[in-house]
Amino acid sequence: MNDHTTHLSTTIPSTPAPELFTWEFASDPYPAYAWLREHAPVHRTRLPSGVQAWLVTRYADARQALADPRLSKNPAHHAGDAHAKGRTGIPGERKAELMTHLLNIDPPDHTRLRRLVSKAFTPGRVAEFAPRVQELADGLIDSFAGRGEADLIHEFAFPLPIYAICDLLGVPREDQDDFRDWAGMMIRHGGGPRGGVARSVKKMRGYLADLIHRKRSDPGDDLISGLIRASDHGEHLTENEAAAMAFILLFAGFETTVNLIGNGMYALLTHPGQRTRLQESLAAGEDGLLATGVEELLRFDGPVELATWRFATRPLTLGGEDIAPGDPVLVVLAAADRDPERFTEPDTLDLSRRDNQHLGYGHGIHYCLGAPLARLEGRTALATLLTRLPDLSLAADPAELRWRGGLIMRGLRTLPVSFTPVS
Repeated sequence: MNDHTTHLSTTIPSTPAPELFTWEFASDPYPAYAWLREHAPVHRTRLPSGVQAWLVTRYADARQALADPRLSKNPAHHAGDAHAKGRTGIPGERKAELMTHLLNIDPPDHTRLRRLVSKAFTPGRVAEFAPRVQELADGLIDSFAGRGEADLIHEFAFPLPIYAICDLLGVPREDQDDFRDWAGMMIRHGGGPRGGVARSVKKMRGYLADLIHRKRSDPGDDLISGLIRASDHGEHLTENEAAAMAFILLFAGFETTVNLIGNGMYALLTHPGQRTRLQESLAAGEDGLLATGVEELLRFDGPVELATWRFATRPLTLGGEDIAPGDPVLVVLAAADRDPERFTEPDTLDLSRRDNQHLGYGHGIHYCLGAPLARLEGRTALATLLTRLPDLSLAADPAELRWRGGLIMRGLRTLPVSFTPVS
């Protein structure tokens, strides 16, 4: 028995195990994650869906799991039938034939598809998109600046990445409000009508199939047209692969950024000293603190609480626990990014933190493809809000704010703010 296993077996908790996945937990999961890191760093639990899964909470274990080839992204490796019943993955994606996307496949298919789409997210291509992101941010603020109050989730953090990713994909402007409605249903998770997410996925699938058909005969300079043109060693994407790729780029590319902007602004509004430092830096024309600040906000209260599903293909040991083939494994990014073994004073928000190799966008071959675009949108959104509305303040008791239900993402339902009206 190694030292690590001995430590786990002899540690006697001074407090009882916390209850997970309650509404109280959703508001502030970090004390529960601290308990798990200390007493049960790789912990088998029953999820609200009824699925049994392992939660990985320590940074070193999390990095190992995220890059371990024995942990597959393909739900076919799950020992149970939970995925067939819609209890893992995105509701409705199987029925809509949208399974063949980057979050559900392994090499070599993952390597091929990622290479085809990665050209759209190079630093140079993202930099070209910066003026459009700025235009969107300014236009959204213009729509409420004269009122002196707003809900920053629904009026700013949500529409900005939706319209940005629609532009990138090549969704015509006249159709983008439909996408906004479908995405709104998907982001509500349990808060919308029963089956609403699956219906929205089905509508989106039908629209994407039609859009792909139209762009075959009339391509443009957009990502869907690029996917249609793309070939790898002479092999073209199938229509299902192109639709699934467009779908997951939209799904993964908007909610993470909604939460980055929402969680980030909430953290700044509740840490006035850090917010003042950032505003002073922006007023001086500097962007260094903005860059490190966005990374710190991703670490401190990031948009993705748990990495998406993984399934063991072979027996493995993680954090002293034996994981059997077919077992689901969920890496808790929010817990790993506050591990005191890796980060100094991890529960302190420090926008100037330099040693910050957080896992907010994952690690290994499944590292978030859209991270450069999300960072651009996050930096632009926060800087524009703090510059144009300098006296922005929270217009609600933090204890009254509600966080959205759901297993993977972490984000606020609303973020009411007030400020001096700007004509």
